[in-house]
Amino acid sequence: MKKYILLLFLIYSLTVFSQKTESYKLSKEQIIQRELNEVSDFPIYKAIEFQDKSGIYDLVFTENQKTISKKDTLNTKIQAICVMNDHGGFLEKWRINDLLEDYIPKETTLWFWTKYCSTKDLDGDGYIDPVVVYGSKTEYGEIRRVKIITVYKNKKYVIRAVECDLDDCRSFKKDQNWNMLPQKIKTYIDQLVIRLRKEQNLLLKNG
Repeated sequence: MKKYILLLFLIYSLTVFSQKTESYKLSKEQIIQRELNEVSDFPIYKAIEFQDKSGIYDLVFTENQKTISKKDTLNTKIQAICVMNDHGGFLEKWRINDLLEDYIPKETTLWFWTKYCSTKDLDGDGYIDPVVVYGSKTEYGEIRRVKIITVYKNKKYVIRAVECDLDDCRSFKKDQNWNMLPQKIKTYIDQLVIRLRKEQNLLLKNG
């Protein structure tokens, strides 16, 4: 009897812990089919579907596209919304909102930096740990603000940076709860910051 119970436990453990996390970008057709346009007031720029031990989720990146021209699309507001597929509907798990701030020089647009966003299991516990990155630009085309938001167990852990040529107006701050993140996730974000500095010629540091 004990051997039988042990066998069942091993089978259960292998089933649970061998579940793979998956993530892929949705096409425009898939976005329409899933009726994801209903979750936001803004046009969807990109949508990602991911699955982990807790279920299937859709993460949509939306921008209000206030001014659209051949050269530029300028946004005054953005939203990232994560919803769970729930019996044919959507159950919102978390949301990120931001809008232009009153800086000098003036901010003219903000946008999701989706090449730096990720939906991966960063600490190997079987659950996806989304990372959302976005920035803003000034009227001179220079990057002004950068935010890196990590969602761990449905809580947000944020890095806020302001780029500036002068030391006293430059900043790089991590949330007070940052050290509550697992070390593997903190290491991933530290490497992402290094990558942003290198690829985008950013300072991402305090004065």
